Amino acid sequence: MLKKVVMIGAMTLLFLGVPLMGNAFAQTPGAAVPAADTGDTAFMLISAALVLLMTPGLAFFYGGFVRSRNILNTLMMSFVLMAIVGVSWILWGYSLSFAPGLSFIGGLQWFGLNNVGLETQGYLPHLPYEDALKAADSKYADVVSYAGTIPHQAFTIYQAMFAIITPALISGAIAERMSFRAYSLFVLLWSTFVYAPLAHMVWAKGGFLGLYGGLGALDFAGGTVVHISSGVSALVAAIVLGPRKTHPDRLSPPHNVPFILLGAGLLWFGWFGFNAGSALSVASGTSGNLTTNLATTAFVATNTSAAAAALMWLILEGVLRGKPTAVGAATGAVAGLVGITPAAGFVTPLSAILIGFITAFVCFYAISFKHKLEIDDALDTFPVHGVGGTVGAILTAIFATTQVNGAGKEGVLRGNLGELGVELAAIAIAYAIAGVGTWIILKIIDATVGLRVKEEAELQGLDINEHGEEGYNSEFGDRPTQ
Repeated sequence: MLKKVVMIGAMTLLFLGVPLMGNAFAQTPGAAVPAADTGDTAFMLISAALVLLMTPGLAFFYGGFVRSRNILNTLMMSFVLMAIVGVSWILWGYSLSFAPGLSFIGGLQWFGLNNVGLETQGYLPHLPYEDALKAADSKYADVVSYAGTIPHQAFTIYQAMFAIITPALISGAIAERMSFRAYSLFVLLWSTFVYAPLAHMVWAKGGFLGLYGGLGALDFAGGTVVHISSGVSALVAAIVLGPRKTHPDRLSPPHNVPFILLGAGLLWFGWFGFNAGSALSVASGTSGNLTTNLATTAFVATNTSAAAAALMWLILEGVLRGKPTAVGAATGAVAGLVGITPAAGFVTPLSAILIGFITAFVCFYAISFKHKLEIDDALDTFPVHGVGGTVGAILTAIFATTQVNGAGKEGVLRGNLGELGVELAAIAIAYAIAGVGTWIILKIIDATVGLRVKEEAELQGLDINEHGEEGYNSEFGDRPTQ
């Protein structure tokens, strides 16, 4: 049955892509292009490696929360994305996300990285809307590449790391009960039919929501594309899948808090590649009479927001619950990193502090509210990533300033009230695409291969039943709850 589903999916993707392929497999003669900047290229390759490190970091962060009998399964739900998306991104994911096509999806001109080489400029064609756009605002017109100082493949592999970690975030909501086979099929379909369209609409030339001819939504490193999409999808998945058999009366505390802190630390470290790397260059520029350096700005904002959010979370725990916890510090830091992601290249350090404080405050209470609803989002993916991404996107519209990034826009505090409406529209569209797309994909998988493991396997543990191995010697493992 699984073979039939995979074959049908592959055939469907092929037939849907035919109208958009054009000369996908025709080789274009090489033309002389400027050489890549070695500093920028080195910076982007290091940033890509940092973002990839976030996926093992997420694995440890999530792994510390679950029961010891599910630790390997939880780790694998992150690690397997490096294999699945690492291949699918090269075959079709990058092309659907960034190749010229429609306003909501790219074409297949770059299928298998065909015509994606070491060129730095000239690989994006002139689109019909550009003449009118140039007359209105020249800074968004005549875009001929996504990163004009680095090889096209360097940009491709950097974006691959975003595509890898985003569906991995969803695994936190469905931990300890979804079959590994169903999960693997889900992330393949989700990264193709949810992530790729959102990435194209926000970041690609000609995308419906972005700065290159779209509505003009500001999303520096993935508030809508990464965190809102994964958070909303996680909530839908938790509802469709249903609660664990032990929820809510027989839940266990985190089995390894040091893993949680290790994972949060790796995420914090890797997030510098996530946000600072989204500047796509280490070069300085100008905005009016001011000298700017987006990589530095985003780096400082990222660290500042994470620190502020961790501090706020500890204060809230200390005041409301009597004791600040290690789990709270880690969760608060991650919330601050989520909140600053869409804003990192558009705001000042002081704004980053406020973004960290506000995001942590809202996410703290979102977790409490989720518990009252008794939705088994096992590891609080929606309250942290969905809510945090939403808050971050809204605050981007409020605090953004062109004094930081001349290619951006002024925010509400600088008189541009309309930017809040643009961001709210982008948020709503991201919610709709992620929510509806996830529901459809899960229903298809449930009707074909099934979603959940059997009750006996869930109670015994997914490590031994799904992978045939244990994370710990059974002498030290926990006992299944009967």
